[in-house]
Amino acid sequence: MTGQNGSGQGSDLILERMMALHPKVIDLTLDRVWRLLDVLGNPQRDLPPVIHIAGTNGKGSTQAMIRAGLEATGKRVHAYTSPHLARFHERIRLSGELISEPDLTAILDECYAANGGEDITYFEITTCAAILAFARTPADYTLLEVGLGGRLDATNVIDRPLATVITPVSMDHEGFLGDTLAKIAAEKAGIIKRGVPCVVGRQAPDAMDVIEATVARNAAPLIAYGQHWHAYPERDRMVFQDETGLLDLPRPTLLGDHQIDNAGAAIAVLRLLGLPDDAAEAAVTRAEWPARMQRLRQGPLVEAAQTAELWLDGGHNPAAGQALAAALSAMSGRPTHLVCGMLNTKDVSGYLAPLAGQAASLHAVSIPGEANTLSAVETARIASSVGLVAHESEDVLSAVRTVVASDPNARILICGSLYLAGGVLRENS
Repeated sequence: MTGQNGSGQGSDLILERMMALHPKVIDLTLDRVWRLLDVLGNPQRDLPPVIHIAGTNGKGSTQAMIRAGLEATGKRVHAYTSPHLARFHERIRLSGELISEPDLTAILDECYAANGGEDITYFEITTCAAILAFARTPADYTLLEVGLGGRLDATNVIDRPLATVITPVSMDHEGFLGDTLAKIAAEKAGIIKRGVPCVVGRQAPDAMDVIEATVARNAAPLIAYGQHWHAYPERDRMVFQDETGLLDLPRPTLLGDHQIDNAGAAIAVLRLLGLPDDAAEAAVTRAEWPARMQRLRQGPLVEAAQTAELWLDGGHNPAAGQALAAALSAMSGRPTHLVCGMLNTKDVSGYLAPLAGQAASLHAVSIPGEANTLSAVETARIASSVGLVAHESEDVLSAVRTVVASDPNARILICGSLYLAGGVLRENS
């Protein structure tokens, strides 16, 4: 298989057909995945060595940093992530390149035919397609990011990964994963395998207790933040320290102190694999991950912003709101104005409350094309209830123009949802 970038309508048509195979967007079980993988010849057994990544926040950023470190040492890396932002092709990276349109169309078509019209969710069948593509393309490593939870996630079909990673666990998707941090952590810890090393990021005590108990039951070597490795900012640098020594590194190119924790987990993985210190530096300096405090520098929205700065972030739960507030507090020189759209399945007040002390205003928008969008009216109401000066806007462009008209020197942050971020990236490319 080739891995050149591409776009087209062939894959879009098949993806639309796949959406109709199962009425529920989320229905956590592995039975349908095992059935289809068996029909496909069990490609999950033929993958290059797998690093499996679960967690509530930081999965994508950590994966991006691991990949940057591996590729800097000449390794060929498959990577699977979700959801996509602008195009589905972003989910499947074959040996370093986004899957091409012809390859994506062919692999989706093959999986659709092999499924034979049986019930299967969109995420399940597209995950099987990614696994099949990975199994047929030579590479040195496979990075698999969990979609939701871990224990019953469609990616949890690897008998013996090379390593597992659990990034910070927090409250999110309670309707599917449980209503306490311990229950959610138990679902995330479901990727831990017997005897397989597990790298664990910074955790709340309730989550860590569950993870440690799961590691112990599985006799899995534990490599945990605060016990076996540390990562922390020092002046304008970051320091990583583990049992083999200390690394003085640049700050991650991905903004925010929370990215230092994510970088620490990535470096712990790279050290586990025995890679040189150059890989750690590449992890923090070369990683790219869109819609994580991303500065937008071209396109119609940037033109509308004129002299204002325009930023984009896709975080959407209370922990992401706290991380975003911390990142904004470290940025000076301009007042911050939020343009926010969120889904009605999220803890909107929990996300917005930490931002109230950092933003001069919030302009609420509905997310175009999303059935589960929270209305701009409701988003503005909740924003007002947590102390933000809130307004409603027809769309993102209108919001940007309104902010610039009153504050040409503004910092404008579009935030609240990966779905909103994806729409912005598609329209602003």
